[in-house]
Amino acid sequence: MPILLVLSVLLQIGCAVHAVRTGRPMYWLFILLIGSYIAVAVYLLAEVLPDLRNHRGARRAVRSVRERIDPERQKRQASHQLDVADTLDNRRRLAEASLRSGDYQQALELYRGALKGLYATDPDLMLNLARTQFALDQPDETRKTLDALIAANPNYRSGDGHLLYARAVEAGGDVAAALHEYDAVVQGGHPGEEARVRYALLLKRDGQSDRANALFAESLKRAKLAPPYYRREQREWLDIAKRESR
Repeated sequence: MPILLVLSVLLQIGCAVHAVRTGRPMYWLFILLIGSYIAVAVYLLAEVLPDLRNHRGARRAVRSVRERIDPERQKRQASHQLDVADTLDNRRRLAEASLRSGDYQQALELYRGALKGLYATDPDLMLNLARTQFALDQPDETRKTLDALIAANPNYRSGDGHLLYARAVEAGGDVAAALHEYDAVVQGGHPGEEARVRYALLLKRDGQSDRANALFAESLKRAKLAPPYYRREQREWLDIAKRESR
């Protein structure tokens, strides 16, 4: 059987299965049955592509590909918008794009410039400033910013912010305080395995191997019970847990 015919049959079957599983009108099965490449192309354009545009995962994948091809694209767009109108939102967008692209010094200046007036204690801006300071290897400044954030916004809660605080304390060399903070993050139900694995790594370096191995084992057990997408998302930390628990 010619390879083009085999490929056409496989594509028709794939589209037919998609049509049935997603509850498409049954006339699509007839169209796919009597057609070949043209029917497949029409089905993809009419039914599949519109869904992909509205699917968060697909949009994230497209955005990831764009960023790999042109990592400075969002930063250029944000910079142009800031040139057109120097607003807080535009400044925030450029700061976020700079942080993602690794231009931490520019991000630092932009966040400091945004934290003025009515927004001098904006918790989201302060958290991103702390992220930037940590990326610039400034753990003490990171900790001060996060302390100021909580002092100004006592009801603000951020699992990622608490994890960042624990990492800043660890980077500052205060092992006992860092262990306390990591424990609080883990007990607080931080999503994912990063906090648990970082906590275990620090316990292991502190000579508390039994407690560390128990946390590594807990991460691996959680992963077995979790759906596949969770294991994919947490692969970096699960790989560390496997390696360290051997």
